[in-house]
Amino acid sequence: MIKVTRLNGTELVINSDLIETMEQTPDTVITLTNGHRLVVKESVDELINRVVQFRQACLQQVLSR
Repeated sequence: MIKVTRLNGTELVINSDLIETMEQTPDTVITLTNGHRLVVKESVDELINRVVQFRQACLQQVLSR
């Protein structure tokens, strides 16, 4: 799960496993596997970093058991 910010400033949390594509046009458009699209303030690079950090945190919890 990662937190993103819509263009109107509303924050929401999305399931990063449902992200199909991300493109910068110049706004960042996230397309989910169900076809829904979100336009957010964060750059594609920032979103990639958030997904990587989330997955690292998940793996760290599993490995520390």
